[in-house]
Amino acid sequence: MGEAVNKQGTNSYADPKIKRPFVLASVMLAMFMGAIEATIVSTAMPAIVGDLGGFSKYSWVFSSYLLMNAVTVLIYGKLSDLFGRKPILTIGIIVFLIGSVLCGFAGSMSMLIVFRFIQGFGAGAVMPIATTIVGDIYTKEERARIQGYLSSVWGISAITGPALGGMLVEYVSWRYVFWINIPLGLLAIAGLWFFLHEKIEKKKPEIDYLGAILLTVSISALMIVLVEGGTHWPWSSLEVISLLVVSIIAFVFFIYQEKRAKEPMMPFSIWKERPIFIANIASLTTGIMLIGISSFLPAFVQGVMERSPIVAGFTLTSMSIGWPIASTMAGRLLLKIGFRKTSVFGGIFLTLGSIMLVTLSPNAGPIWAAAGSFLFGIGMGLTSTSFIVSVQSTVSWKQRGVATAAIMFMRNLGNTIGAALLGGILNLRLKEFFQENGGNLARNVTVDSVNSLLNQSERSRLPKQIRELLQDGLTNSLHFVYYAVLLFALISFLLIFFLPKNNENSVS
Repeated sequence: MGEAVNKQGTNSYADPKIKRPFVLASVMLAMFMGAIEATIVSTAMPAIVGDLGGFSKYSWVFSSYLLMNAVTVLIYGKLSDLFGRKPILTIGIIVFLIGSVLCGFAGSMSMLIVFRFIQGFGAGAVMPIATTIVGDIYTKEERARIQGYLSSVWGISAITGPALGGMLVEYVSWRYVFWINIPLGLLAIAGLWFFLHEKIEKKKPEIDYLGAILLTVSISALMIVLVEGGTHWPWSSLEVISLLVVSIIAFVFFIYQEKRAKEPMMPFSIWKERPIFIANIASLTTGIMLIGISSFLPAFVQGVMERSPIVAGFTLTSMSIGWPIASTMAGRLLLKIGFRKTSVFGGIFLTLGSIMLVTLSPNAGPIWAAAGSFLFGIGMGLTSTSFIVSVQSTVSWKQRGVATAAIMFMRNLGNTIGAALLGGILNLRLKEFFQENGGNLARNVTVDSVNSLLNQSERSRLPKQIRELLQDGLTNSLHFVYYAVLLFALISFLLIFFLPKNNENSVS
Protein backbone atom coordinates (compact mmCIF):
# COMPACT_ATOMS: atom_id res chain seq x y z
CA MET A 1 0.00 0.00 0.00
CA GLY A 2 2.46 2.64 1.25
CA GLU A 3 1.76 5.99 -0.40
CA ALA A 4 0.37 4.03 -3.28
CA VAL A 5 -3.00 5.01 -1.88
CA ASN A 6 -4.34 8.49 -2.40
CA LYS A 7 -7.21 10.22 -0.62
CA GLN A 8 -9.74 8.21 -2.57
CA GLY A 9 -8.05 4.94 -1.68
CA THR A 10 -7.13 3.98 -5.25
CA ASN A 11 -4.02 2.16 -6.35
CA SER A 12 -0.92 3.89 -7.70
CA TYR A 13 1.46 1.07 -8.51
CA ALA A 14 4.16 3.28 -9.99
CA ASP A 15 4.58 5.60 -6.98
CA PRO A 16 8.38 6.01 -6.67
CA LYS A 17 8.16 6.39 -2.87
CA ILE A 18 7.20 2.75 -2.50
CA LYS A 19 10.20 0.46 -1.96
CA ARG A 20 8.34 -2.53 -3.33
CA PRO A 21 11.18 -5.10 -3.18
CA PHE A 22 11.90 -4.24 0.48
CA VAL A 23 8.21 -4.22 1.39
CA LEU A 24 7.80 -7.60 -0.31
CA ALA A 25 10.80 -8.97 1.62
CA SER A 26 9.32 -7.76 4.93
CA VAL A 27 5.94 -9.27 4.05
CA MET A 28 7.56 -12.58 3.13
CA LEU A 29 9.48 -12.59 6.43
CA ALA A 30 6.25 -12.08 8.39
CA MET A 31 4.59 -14.88 6.42
CA PHE A 32 7.62 -17.10 6.95
CA MET A 33 7.17 -16.67 10.70
CA GLY A 34 3.63 -18.01 10.46
CA ALA A 35 4.54 -20.71 7.95
CA ILE A 36 7.46 -22.13 9.91
CA GLU A 37 5.32 -22.09 13.05
CA ALA A 38 2.84 -24.45 11.38
CA THR A 39 5.45 -26.95 10.18
CA ILE A 40 7.57 -26.92 13.36
CA VAL A 41 4.69 -27.30 15.83
CA SER A 42 3.12 -30.16 13.85
CA THR A 43 6.48 -31.93 13.83
CA ALA A 44 7.06 -31.31 17.54
CA MET A 45 3.56 -32.22 18.76
CA PRO A 46 4.31 -35.92 19.39
CA ALA A 47 7.29 -34.89 21.57
CA ILE A 48 5.19 -32.24 23.33
CA VAL A 49 2.49 -34.79 24.12
CA GLY A 50 5.13 -37.28 25.20
CA ASP A 51 6.48 -34.68 27.67
CA LEU A 52 3.30 -32.97 28.89
CA GLY A 53 0.84 -35.86 28.40
CA GLY A 54 -2.82 -35.41 27.51
CA PHE A 55 -3.22 -37.05 24.09
CA SER A 56 -7.00 -36.53 24.34
CA LYS A 57 -6.25 -32.77 24.22
CA TYR A 58 -4.01 -33.18 21.16
CA SER A 59 -6.43 -31.48 18.77
CA TRP A 60 -7.06 -28.63 21.23
CA VAL A 61 -3.49 -27.40 20.80
CA PHE A 62 -4.38 -26.72 17.17
CA SER A 63 -8.03 -25.82 17.74
CA SER A 64 -7.28 -23.09 20.32
CA TYR A 65 -4.77 -21.43 17.99
CA LEU A 66 -7.02 -21.76 14.95
CA LEU A 67 -10.13 -20.53 16.75
CA MET A 68 -8.59 -17.17 17.64
CA ASN A 69 -6.95 -17.00 14.23
CA ALA A 70 -10.31 -17.57 12.51
CA VAL A 71 -12.20 -15.08 14.65
CA THR A 72 -9.66 -12.26 14.51
CA VAL A 73 -8.71 -12.48 10.84
CA LEU A 74 -11.82 -10.57 9.73
CA ILE A 75 -11.37 -7.97 12.47
CA TYR A 76 -7.77 -7.35 11.45
CA GLY A 77 -8.76 -7.18 7.80
CA LYS A 78 -11.38 -4.53 8.53
CA LEU A 79 -9.05 -2.57 10.83
CA SER A 80 -6.39 -2.55 8.11
CA ASP A 81 -8.91 -0.91 5.75
CA LEU A 82 -9.62 1.73 8.40
CA PHE A 83 -6.20 2.42 9.92
CA GLY A 84 -3.72 1.09 7.35
CA ARG A 85 -1.89 -2.20 6.94
CA LYS A 86 1.35 -1.38 8.79
CA PRO A 87 0.12 -0.57 12.35
CA ILE A 88 -2.40 -3.42 12.43
CA LEU A 89 0.07 -5.99 11.13
CA THR A 90 2.65 -4.78 13.67
CA ILE A 91 0.19 -5.21 16.55
CA GLY A 92 -0.65 -8.72 15.34
CA ILE A 93 3.01 -9.74 15.18
CA ILE A 94 3.70 -8.41 18.69
CA VAL A 95 0.77 -10.37 20.18
CA PHE A 96 1.91 -13.46 18.26
CA LEU A 97 5.43 -13.13 19.72
CA ILE A 98 4.08 -12.75 23.27
CA GLY A 99 2.08 -15.94 22.81
CA SER A 100 5.12 -17.72 21.38
CA VAL A 101 7.26 -16.84 24.41
CA LEU A 102 4.56 -18.08 26.78
CA CYS A 103 4.06 -21.33 24.83
CA GLY A 104 7.72 -22.12 25.31
CA PHE A 105 7.29 -21.87 29.09
CA ALA A 106 4.14 -24.03 29.25
CA GLY A 107 4.29 -26.62 32.03
CA SER A 108 1.15 -28.55 31.14
CA MET A 109 -1.07 -29.24 28.15
CA SER A 110 -3.76 -26.95 29.59
CA MET A 111 -1.27 -24.07 29.89
CA LEU A 112 -0.07 -24.67 26.34
CA ILE A 113 -3.64 -24.53 25.03
CA VAL A 114 -4.26 -21.19 26.79
CA PHE A 115 -1.03 -19.69 25.44
CA ARG A 116 -1.92 -20.95 21.95
CA PHE A 117 -5.09 -18.85 22.24
CA ILE A 118 -2.87 -15.77 22.68
CA GLN A 119 -0.60 -16.81 19.83
CA GLY A 120 -3.59 -17.35 17.54
CA PHE A 121 -5.01 -13.95 18.50
CA GLY A 122 -1.94 -12.31 16.97
CA ALA A 123 -1.57 -14.73 14.06
CA GLY A 124 -4.92 -13.61 12.64
CA ALA A 125 -3.24 -10.44 11.36
CA VAL A 126 -0.25 -11.96 9.62
CA MET A 127 -1.41 -13.87 6.55
CA PRO A 128 -4.38 -11.73 5.40
CA ILE A 129 -2.73 -8.34 5.83
CA ALA A 130 0.56 -9.51 4.33
CA THR A 131 -1.32 -10.83 1.31
CA THR A 132 -3.40 -7.64 1.12
CA ILE A 133 -0.28 -5.47 1.03
CA VAL A 134 0.85 -7.37 -2.07
CA GLY A 135 -2.58 -6.78 -3.62
CA ASP A 136 -2.17 -3.06 -2.90
CA ILE A 137 1.26 -2.46 -4.42
CA TYR A 138 1.17 -4.78 -7.46
CA THR A 139 -1.07 -4.84 -10.53
CA LYS A 140 -3.44 -7.67 -11.35
CA GLU A 141 -0.97 -9.21 -13.80
CA GLU A 142 1.89 -8.90 -11.32
CA ARG A 143 -0.13 -10.43 -8.46
CA ALA A 144 -0.28 -13.84 -10.10
CA ARG A 145 3.54 -13.89 -10.29
CA ILE A 146 4.09 -12.42 -6.82
CA GLN A 147 1.72 -14.98 -5.26
CA GLY A 148 4.24 -17.56 -6.41
CA TYR A 149 6.94 -15.72 -4.46
CA LEU A 150 4.74 -15.60 -1.38
CA SER A 151 4.01 -19.29 -1.67
CA SER A 152 7.74 -20.01 -1.94
CA VAL A 153 7.83 -19.00 1.71
CA TRP A 154 6.01 -22.27 2.44
CA GLY A 155 8.61 -24.20 0.48
CA ILE A 156 11.48 -22.61 2.41
CA SER A 157 9.72 -23.19 5.72
CA ALA A 158 8.95 -26.74 4.62
CA ILE A 159 12.63 -27.50 4.18
CA THR A 160 13.88 -25.67 7.26
CA GLY A 161 10.88 -26.05 9.59
CA PRO A 162 10.45 -29.81 10.05
CA ALA A 163 14.19 -30.46 9.89
CA LEU A 164 14.92 -27.70 12.41
CA GLY A 165 11.96 -28.76 14.54
CA GLY A 166 13.12 -32.36 14.54
CA MET A 167 16.64 -31.38 15.55
CA LEU A 168 15.41 -29.06 18.31
CA VAL A 169 13.17 -31.81 19.67
CA GLU A 170 15.89 -34.45 19.59
CA TYR A 171 18.91 -32.42 20.70
CA VAL A 172 17.64 -29.36 22.64
CA SER A 173 13.99 -28.99 23.65
CA TRP A 174 10.59 -28.69 21.98
CA ARG A 175 10.22 -25.31 23.72
CA TYR A 176 12.56 -23.70 21.18
CA VAL A 177 10.13 -24.40 18.35
CA PHE A 178 8.09 -21.50 19.77
CA TRP A 179 10.97 -19.22 20.70
CA ILE A 180 12.46 -19.31 17.20
CA ASN A 181 9.66 -16.93 16.16
CA ILE A 182 11.08 -14.04 18.17
CA PRO A 183 13.95 -12.88 15.87
CA LEU A 184 11.79 -13.47 12.77
CA GLY A 185 8.97 -11.30 14.08
CA LEU A 186 11.26 -8.47 15.18
CA LEU A 187 12.97 -8.36 11.78
CA ALA A 188 9.59 -8.29 9.99
CA ILE A 189 8.41 -5.35 12.14
CA ALA A 190 11.64 -3.43 11.47
CA GLY A 191 11.29 -3.93 7.72
CA LEU A 192 7.68 -2.76 7.69
CA TRP A 193 8.43 0.45 9.58
CA PHE A 194 11.48 1.31 7.48
CA PHE A 195 10.04 0.65 4.03
CA LEU A 196 6.21 0.77 4.14
CA HIS A 197 4.93 4.38 4.31
CA GLU A 198 1.22 5.01 4.45
CA LYS A 199 -1.16 7.91 3.90
CA ILE A 200 -4.62 7.05 5.19
CA GLU A 201 -7.70 9.25 4.94
CA LYS A 202 -8.58 10.31 8.47
CA LYS A 203 -12.13 9.32 9.42
CA LYS A 204 -13.99 8.14 12.47
CA PRO A 205 -13.87 4.34 12.50
CA GLU A 206 -16.99 2.23 12.94
CA ILE A 207 -15.82 -1.10 14.35
CA ASP A 208 -18.25 -3.99 14.47
CA TYR A 209 -17.50 -5.23 17.99
CA LEU A 210 -20.88 -6.95 18.39
CA GLY A 211 -20.37 -8.91 15.17
CA ALA A 212 -16.96 -10.09 16.40
CA ILE A 213 -18.41 -11.23 19.74
CA LEU A 214 -21.32 -13.08 18.13
CA LEU A 215 -19.04 -14.86 15.67
CA THR A 216 -16.64 -15.87 18.46
CA VAL A 217 -19.49 -17.34 20.52
CA SER A 218 -20.92 -19.23 17.53
CA ILE A 219 -17.63 -20.79 16.41
CA SER A 220 -16.45 -21.57 19.96
CA ALA A 221 -19.67 -23.39 20.87
CA LEU A 222 -19.59 -25.41 17.65
CA MET A 223 -15.93 -26.33 18.11
CA ILE A 224 -16.47 -27.59 21.67
CA VAL A 225 -19.31 -29.80 20.42
CA LEU A 226 -17.17 -31.25 17.64
CA VAL A 227 -14.26 -32.03 19.96
CA GLU A 228 -16.18 -33.34 22.97
CA GLY A 229 -19.27 -34.84 21.30
CA GLY A 230 -19.25 -38.64 21.25
CA THR A 231 -16.16 -38.87 23.49
CA HIS A 232 -16.75 -37.08 26.81
CA TRP A 233 -20.38 -36.17 26.09
CA PRO A 234 -23.00 -38.32 24.32
CA TRP A 235 -24.35 -36.69 21.15
CA SER A 236 -27.83 -36.55 22.70
CA SER A 237 -26.60 -35.02 25.97
CA LEU A 238 -27.84 -31.71 27.33
CA GLU A 239 -24.36 -30.17 26.94
CA VAL A 240 -24.14 -30.96 23.22
CA ILE A 241 -27.69 -29.86 22.43
CA SER A 242 -27.34 -26.64 24.45
CA LEU A 243 -24.09 -25.65 22.76
CA LEU A 244 -25.50 -26.37 19.32
CA VAL A 245 -28.49 -24.14 20.07
CA VAL A 246 -26.17 -21.38 21.32
CA SER A 247 -24.03 -21.71 18.17
CA ILE A 248 -27.00 -21.48 15.82
CA ILE A 249 -28.65 -18.56 17.66
CA ALA A 250 -25.37 -16.61 17.82
CA PHE A 251 -24.78 -17.18 14.10
CA VAL A 252 -28.30 -16.03 13.19
CA PHE A 253 -27.79 -12.84 15.22
CA PHE A 254 -24.35 -12.42 13.60
CA ILE A 255 -25.95 -12.41 10.14
CA TYR A 256 -28.56 -9.89 11.32
CA GLN A 257 -25.85 -7.70 12.86
CA GLU A 258 -23.74 -7.72 9.69
CA LYS A 259 -26.70 -6.57 7.59
CA ARG A 260 -27.36 -3.56 9.85
CA ALA A 261 -23.79 -2.53 10.79
CA LYS A 262 -22.34 0.57 9.11
CA GLU A 263 -18.93 -1.08 8.78
CA PRO A 264 -19.72 -4.83 8.92
CA MET A 265 -16.94 -7.21 9.84
CA MET A 266 -18.15 -9.44 7.02
CA PRO A 267 -19.84 -7.40 4.25
CA PHE A 268 -22.16 -9.96 2.69
CA SER A 269 -22.47 -7.79 -0.42
CA ILE A 270 -19.15 -9.12 -1.71
CA TRP A 271 -20.48 -12.67 -1.44
CA LYS A 272 -22.95 -11.88 -4.22
CA GLU A 273 -20.04 -12.15 -6.65
CA ARG A 274 -19.98 -15.81 -7.69
CA PRO A 275 -16.14 -16.12 -7.88
CA ILE A 276 -15.91 -14.82 -4.29
CA PHE A 277 -18.73 -17.04 -3.01
CA ILE A 278 -17.30 -20.23 -4.54
CA ALA A 279 -13.72 -19.37 -3.54
CA ASN A 280 -14.78 -18.79 0.07
CA ILE A 281 -16.82 -22.00 0.38
CA ALA A 282 -14.10 -24.06 -1.31
CA SER A 283 -11.51 -22.49 1.01
CA LEU A 284 -13.59 -23.74 3.95
CA THR A 285 -13.50 -27.34 2.71
CA THR A 286 -9.81 -27.27 1.78
CA GLY A 287 -9.05 -25.79 5.21
CA ILE A 288 -10.66 -28.82 6.84
CA MET A 289 -8.51 -31.10 4.67
CA LEU A 290 -5.32 -29.17 5.35
CA ILE A 291 -5.53 -29.48 9.12
CA GLY A 292 -6.35 -33.18 8.81
CA ILE A 293 -3.06 -33.83 7.09
CA SER A 294 -0.75 -31.43 8.93
CA SER A 295 -2.06 -32.33 12.41
CA PHE A 296 -2.26 -36.12 12.31
CA LEU A 297 0.20 -37.39 9.71
CA PRO A 298 3.27 -36.99 12.01
CA ALA A 299 1.46 -38.97 14.75
CA PHE A 300 0.96 -41.87 12.31
CA VAL A 301 4.57 -41.83 11.07
CA GLN A 302 6.01 -41.69 14.61
CA GLY A 303 3.49 -43.75 16.54
CA VAL A 304 2.67 -46.51 14.02
CA MET A 305 5.65 -46.55 11.65
CA GLU A 306 7.99 -45.90 14.62
CA ARG A 307 10.06 -43.32 12.74
CA SER A 308 11.91 -40.31 14.18
CA PRO A 309 10.47 -36.77 14.40
CA ILE A 310 12.72 -35.72 11.50
CA VAL A 311 11.27 -38.42 9.24
CA ALA A 312 7.76 -37.46 10.35
CA GLY A 313 8.56 -33.86 9.50
CA PHE A 314 9.72 -34.95 6.05
CA THR A 315 6.21 -36.15 5.20
CA LEU A 316 4.88 -32.64 5.84
CA THR A 317 7.85 -31.06 4.07
CA SER A 318 6.78 -32.69 0.82
CA MET A 319 3.39 -30.99 1.00
CA SER A 320 4.96 -27.61 1.66
CA ILE A 321 7.34 -28.11 -1.27
CA GLY A 322 4.53 -29.05 -3.65
CA TRP A 323 2.49 -26.01 -2.61
CA PRO A 324 4.90 -23.23 -3.77
CA ILE A 325 5.84 -25.14 -6.92
CA ALA A 326 2.16 -25.29 -7.86
CA SER A 327 1.60 -21.65 -6.86
CA THR A 328 4.36 -20.56 -9.23
CA MET A 329 2.79 -22.65 -11.99
CA ALA A 330 -0.64 -21.20 -11.14
CA GLY A 331 0.68 -17.66 -11.67
CA ARG A 332 1.32 -18.54 -15.32
CA LEU A 333 -1.73 -20.73 -15.80
CA LEU A 334 -4.09 -18.01 -14.53
CA LEU A 335 -3.09 -15.68 -17.34
CA LYS A 336 -3.32 -18.43 -19.98
CA ILE A 337 -6.34 -20.55 -19.08
CA GLY A 338 -8.13 -18.57 -16.34
CA PHE A 339 -9.17 -19.13 -12.72
CA ARG A 340 -11.64 -21.94 -13.32
CA LYS A 341 -9.45 -24.36 -15.28
CA THR A 342 -6.49 -23.74 -12.97
CA SER A 343 -8.72 -24.51 -9.98
CA VAL A 344 -10.02 -27.70 -11.64
CA PHE A 345 -6.46 -29.00 -11.99
CA GLY A 346 -5.95 -28.20 -8.30
CA GLY A 347 -9.09 -30.12 -7.35
CA ILE A 348 -7.82 -33.20 -9.19
CA PHE A 349 -4.53 -33.18 -7.24
CA LEU A 350 -6.35 -32.67 -3.92
CA THR A 351 -8.42 -35.78 -4.62
CA LEU A 352 -5.42 -37.88 -5.70
CA GLY A 353 -3.47 -36.91 -2.59
CA SER A 354 -6.42 -37.77 -0.35
CA ILE A 355 -6.79 -41.19 -1.99
CA MET A 356 -3.13 -41.98 -1.27
CA LEU A 357 -3.57 -41.10 2.41
CA VAL A 358 -6.73 -43.23 2.68
CA THR A 359 -4.68 -46.20 1.45
CA LEU A 360 -1.80 -45.46 3.87
CA SER A 361 -0.71 -48.49 5.89
CA PRO A 362 2.06 -49.18 8.43
CA ASN A 363 3.96 -51.18 5.79
CA ALA A 364 3.72 -48.48 3.12
CA GLY A 365 6.48 -46.47 4.72
CA PRO A 366 6.98 -42.70 5.00
CA ILE A 367 7.65 -42.35 1.25
CA TRP A 368 4.01 -43.21 0.52
CA ALA A 369 2.85 -40.70 3.14
CA ALA A 370 5.16 -38.05 1.68
CA ALA A 371 3.91 -38.71 -1.87
CA GLY A 372 0.29 -38.25 -0.83
CA SER A 373 1.25 -35.12 1.06
CA PHE A 374 3.10 -33.76 -2.01
CA LEU A 375 0.09 -34.27 -4.30
CA PHE A 376 -2.10 -32.54 -1.77
CA GLY A 377 0.34 -29.62 -1.68
CA ILE A 378 0.15 -29.31 -5.47
CA GLY A 379 -3.62 -29.12 -5.22
CA MET A 380 -3.50 -26.48 -2.48
CA GLY A 381 -1.02 -24.37 -4.44
CA LEU A 382 -3.17 -24.32 -7.57
CA THR A 383 -6.47 -23.65 -5.83
CA SER A 384 -5.37 -21.17 -3.16
CA THR A 385 -3.48 -18.96 -5.61
CA SER A 386 -6.42 -18.98 -8.02
CA PHE A 387 -8.85 -18.06 -5.27
CA ILE A 388 -6.78 -15.19 -3.82
CA VAL A 389 -6.00 -13.55 -7.17
CA SER A 390 -9.63 -13.96 -8.25
CA VAL A 391 -10.98 -12.34 -5.08
CA GLN A 392 -8.48 -9.46 -5.09
CA SER A 393 -9.31 -8.75 -8.73
CA THR A 394 -13.04 -8.59 -8.01
CA VAL A 395 -13.05 -5.77 -5.43
CA SER A 396 -11.66 -2.24 -5.11
CA TRP A 397 -8.98 -1.10 -2.64
CA LYS A 398 -11.51 -0.09 0.03
CA GLN A 399 -12.77 -3.66 0.29
CA ARG A 400 -9.59 -5.55 -0.58
CA GLY A 401 -8.48 -5.89 3.04
CA VAL A 402 -11.73 -7.42 4.25
CA ALA A 403 -12.20 -9.46 1.03
CA THR A 404 -8.74 -11.00 1.35
CA ALA A 405 -9.36 -11.54 5.05
CA ALA A 406 -12.67 -13.24 4.23
CA ILE A 407 -11.04 -15.95 2.13
CA MET A 408 -8.36 -16.41 4.82
CA PHE A 409 -11.12 -16.51 7.42
CA MET A 410 -12.95 -19.28 5.56
CA ARG A 411 -9.78 -21.37 5.31
CA ASN A 412 -8.99 -20.73 8.99
CA LEU A 413 -12.58 -21.57 9.89
CA GLY A 414 -12.12 -24.79 7.95
CA ASN A 415 -8.92 -25.43 9.92
CA THR A 416 -10.77 -24.76 13.17
CA ILE A 417 -13.74 -26.97 12.32
CA GLY A 418 -11.41 -29.59 10.87
CA ALA A 419 -9.18 -29.76 13.94
CA ALA A 420 -12.23 -30.21 16.13
CA LEU A 421 -14.22 -32.48 13.82
CA LEU A 422 -11.34 -34.74 12.77
CA GLY A 423 -9.91 -34.75 16.29
CA GLY A 424 -13.33 -35.82 17.53
CA ILE A 425 -13.49 -38.60 14.92
CA LEU A 426 -10.03 -39.79 15.95
CA ASN A 427 -10.81 -39.86 19.68
CA LEU A 428 -14.22 -41.48 19.20
CA ARG A 429 -12.90 -44.18 16.88
CA LEU A 430 -9.95 -44.92 19.20
CA LYS A 431 -12.34 -45.36 22.11
CA GLU A 432 -14.61 -47.68 20.10
CA PHE A 433 -11.69 -49.70 18.74
CA PHE A 434 -10.26 -50.38 22.19
CA GLN A 435 -13.67 -51.44 23.49
CA GLU A 436 -14.29 -53.75 20.51
CA ASN A 437 -10.82 -55.27 20.16
CA GLY A 438 -9.08 -54.79 23.51
CA GLY A 439 -10.56 -57.72 25.34
CA ASN A 440 -9.04 -57.90 28.81
CA LEU A 441 -6.51 -55.23 27.82
CA ALA A 442 -9.27 -52.65 27.30
CA ARG A 443 -9.40 -51.97 31.05
CA ASN A 444 -5.80 -50.73 30.98
CA VAL A 445 -6.00 -48.79 27.70
CA THR A 446 -7.55 -45.34 27.10
CA VAL A 447 -7.26 -42.70 24.40
CA ASP A 448 -4.46 -41.06 26.40
CA SER A 449 -2.52 -44.35 26.30
CA VAL A 450 -1.55 -43.38 22.75
CA ASN A 451 0.86 -40.90 24.42
CA SER A 452 3.23 -43.83 24.91
CA LEU A 453 3.49 -44.46 21.15
CA LEU A 454 4.76 -40.94 20.58
CA ASN A 455 7.66 -41.25 23.01
CA GLN A 456 10.34 -43.66 21.77
CA SER A 457 11.58 -44.72 25.22
CA GLU A 458 8.04 -45.28 26.55
CA ARG A 459 7.04 -47.15 23.37
CA SER A 460 9.97 -49.55 23.76
CA ARG A 461 8.85 -50.39 27.31
CA LEU A 462 5.28 -51.25 26.33
CA PRO A 463 4.26 -54.94 26.36
CA LYS A 464 3.99 -56.25 22.80
CA GLN A 465 0.23 -56.87 23.00
CA ILE A 466 -0.55 -53.37 24.25
CA ARG A 467 1.77 -51.73 21.73
CA GLU A 468 0.14 -53.61 18.84
CA LEU A 469 -3.34 -52.77 20.15
CA LEU A 470 -2.47 -49.07 20.36
CA GLN A 471 -0.87 -49.04 16.90
CA ASP A 472 -3.76 -50.92 15.30
CA GLY A 473 -6.19 -48.55 16.97
CA LEU A 474 -4.33 -45.47 15.78
CA THR A 475 -4.09 -46.86 12.24
CA ASN A 476 -7.79 -47.69 12.13
CA SER A 477 -8.82 -44.33 13.57
CA LEU A 478 -6.63 -42.31 11.21
CA HIS A 479 -8.13 -44.17 8.23
CA PHE A 480 -11.52 -42.83 9.31
CA VAL A 481 -9.99 -39.34 9.52
CA TYR A 482 -8.64 -39.60 5.97
CA TYR A 483 -11.91 -40.96 4.61
CA ALA A 484 -13.40 -37.71 5.89
CA VAL A 485 -10.56 -35.77 4.20
CA LEU A 486 -11.32 -37.55 0.91
CA LEU A 487 -15.00 -36.65 1.23
CA PHE A 488 -14.13 -32.96 1.59
CA ALA A 489 -11.73 -33.24 -1.37
CA LEU A 490 -14.62 -34.44 -3.55
CA ILE A 491 -16.85 -31.64 -2.26
CA SER A 492 -14.13 -29.08 -3.07
CA PHE A 493 -13.75 -30.52 -6.56
CA LEU A 494 -17.48 -30.23 -7.24
CA LEU A 495 -17.61 -26.65 -5.92
CA ILE A 496 -14.92 -25.55 -8.38
CA PHE A 497 -17.18 -26.44 -11.32
CA PHE A 498 -19.60 -23.74 -10.16
CA LEU A 499 -17.02 -21.04 -10.86
CA PRO A 500 -18.10 -19.00 -13.91
CA LYS A 501 -16.33 -20.08 -17.09
CA ASN A 502 -15.50 -16.50 -18.00
CA ASN A 503 -14.46 -15.13 -14.62
CA GLU A 504 -11.50 -12.96 -15.56
CA ASN A 505 -12.39 -9.83 -13.62
CA SER A 506 -11.56 -6.36 -14.84
CA VAL A 507 -10.95 -4.70 -11.49
CA SER A 508 -7.29 -4.44 -10.61
